[in-house]
Amino acid sequence: MKKDVIITIRGLQTFEDSTDDSVELVTSGRFYEKNGNYYVSYKESELTGLGDTTTTVKIEKNKVTVMRFGELETHMIFEEGQKHISYYDMGFGSLTVGVSTRSIDKKLTDAGGSMKIDYAMEINNAVAGESALHMHIREAASETVSQN
Repeated sequence: MKKDVIITIRGLQTFEDSTDDSVELVTSGRFYEKNGNYYVSYKESELTGLGDTTTTVKIEKNKVTVMRFGELETHMIFEEGQKHISYYDMGFGSLTVGVSTRSIDKKLTDAGGSMKIDYAMEINNAVAGESALHMHIREAASETVSQN
């Protein structure tokens, strides 16, 4: 069964010769289990510059796949101890993105939970820094407003 959820996503990038860069996004989305895997799906915000993009995260036992469709098209695979190459189609051109995942820590149930991925990223074969992605998923509260 698909559930309406609130998703908090925190990203942190660390670069050798500059300051750290962090971003946080809180959005609504859907969370469900299918064939033993969890899925999280949400529309990107205009604030991220990807307003016409839908992101779906497939969380399997040993890997996490991030798929984006729309204004930005990508398919990134995070697998502990592995390096995966993907392409970012930016609409005006593509970038080659290499992701070397150091660790994936996930604590998920049918009600939601959390996940953290630590990884290194390369863009067009150049080191782009160390990164961490934190995702927290919780059921959206069904609130009713009463008038007195």
